[in-house]
Amino acid sequence: MIYSYKTTGVCSRKIDVELENGVIKAVKFEGGCNGNLQGISKLVEGRKAEDVIEICKGICCGTKKTSCPDQLTLALKQAMENEKNAPSL
Repeated sequence: MIYSYKTTGVCSRKIDVELENGVIKAVKFEGGCNGNLQGISKLVEGRKAEDVIEICKGICCGTKKTSCPDQLTLALKQAMENEKNAPSL
């Protein structure tokens, strides 16, 4: 399932996360530093969301209190919660 997350405090505006049974299938950032965000997306694909959250949470960008990787952790937490509460087919 694909989940969308509206970011705050960073250059990217939105993160789309495709999650299946807690595993990241795809990540797409809208806006931000294109090359870096493509790299992050490729690095996290196929990994457990919990592992990526542990690695990326709390990363800051310059003087900002957050970053695109940190915002990704929030998107993943939201996606995991939505996945958990989604009705079974």
